[in-house]
Amino acid sequence: MNPRLDLLQPYPFERLRALFADVVPNPALRPISLGIGEPRHATPAFIPETLGQAAMGVPGLATYPATPGEPALRTSCAQWLQRRYGVEVDPLRQVLSVNGSREALFAFAQTVIDPDADAVVVCPNPFYQIYEGAALLAGATPFYAPTDPARNFAVDWASVPESTWQRTQLVYVCSPGNPTGAVMPLDEWRMLFALSDRYGFVIASDECYSEIYFRDEPPLGGLEAAARLGRTDLRNLMMFTSLSKRSNVPGLRSGFVAGDAELIRRFLLYRTYHGSAMSPVVQCASMAAWGDEEHVIENRRLYREKFAQVTPVLADVLDVRLPDAGFYLWAGIGNLCGGSDTAFARALLEQYNVTVLAGSYLGRAAHGHNPGSGRLRLALVADTGECLEAAHRIREFVLRLRASTP
Repeated sequence: MNPRLDLLQPYPFERLRALFADVVPNPALRPISLGIGEPRHATPAFIPETLGQAAMGVPGLATYPATPGEPALRTSCAQWLQRRYGVEVDPLRQVLSVNGSREALFAFAQTVIDPDADAVVVCPNPFYQIYEGAALLAGATPFYAPTDPARNFAVDWASVPESTWQRTQLVYVCSPGNPTGAVMPLDEWRMLFALSDRYGFVIASDECYSEIYFRDEPPLGGLEAAARLGRTDLRNLMMFTSLSKRSNVPGLRSGFVAGDAELIRRFLLYRTYHGSAMSPVVQCASMAAWGDEEHVIENRRLYREKFAQVTPVLADVLDVRLPDAGFYLWAGIGNLCGGSDTAFARALLEQYNVTVLAGSYLGRAAHGHNPGSGRLRLALVADTGECLEAAHRIREFVLRLRASTP
């Protein structure tokens, strides 16, 4: 067996199940889960309709699909990049279809990392757990760059030592961030690009939450930042995106990557051997989804209305505020339950039948501190009524805790 498998930590939801194993939720209240970040808004009707129509085209299922994706799909993705970010890419040299951003983020590390070079992979902390697993199985050492609550949980790239940058081969950026919702501004991209030029590392920009945002201006993307700074060759940069959150189709497993043409060429070589081609039926539905913005605007409106109602309910009992983007609230509990996010999550489930994810499960103890400790990730993915009910239960729970504390 691959000994690196033993380096992998249990996934956050495995740890949550273990945490709750002996908890008996309050049977008087219906269960509400804010734990898993799985979109639960309705899938736009035209997407399954397109799937069904494509499936009837039997010849499309009688041949193996091309690993890069059909030129029509890659062109559709490139056109979306142009509309969304004002960035022009060559669809045949700078775009690949992928089966969701998760598998691509993992596979990309296997392509980029030289395991014989004492490599480092830098990622935010807290973070999406795939970054760590990808680094470890590629033979690299993760370095956890802390996020700064005083700067809306921006990653403190300046805190990474030069000795670490010298060994770094890959940096994972998540903007908008999971779990914090923070968006990287242009100045931080400028800093990261300068570091990439100096030390030669590749940047993987995870942007799967880019279309759920709460300000008038949409979040800045990595390719867009590069273009604004004159880096039109997109050197050492790859962006990853997906239809899962944008179009409420996590089961479709469809996304794409775009960026540096040489990175695309090498990634395609890996993927050809890896067997990662997208079903032609899914490709047809994906083209329809990337080509339509009306359903995305409506989806964003639903999230905006929901967050506008839920956030004030919690804001005066927890340290929480509207994020830049994404569908999570990243809530601090202060001294409640002794400052333990796991104790808070257990007691909340037991007394109020609400599931939340302990923030410490999304971070790692590094530099003397786990930046997820004392926080909760609340996934506001259900309908507004259910999320509001959960928020009022959490509020009542906190008020009772305060009343019982001497």
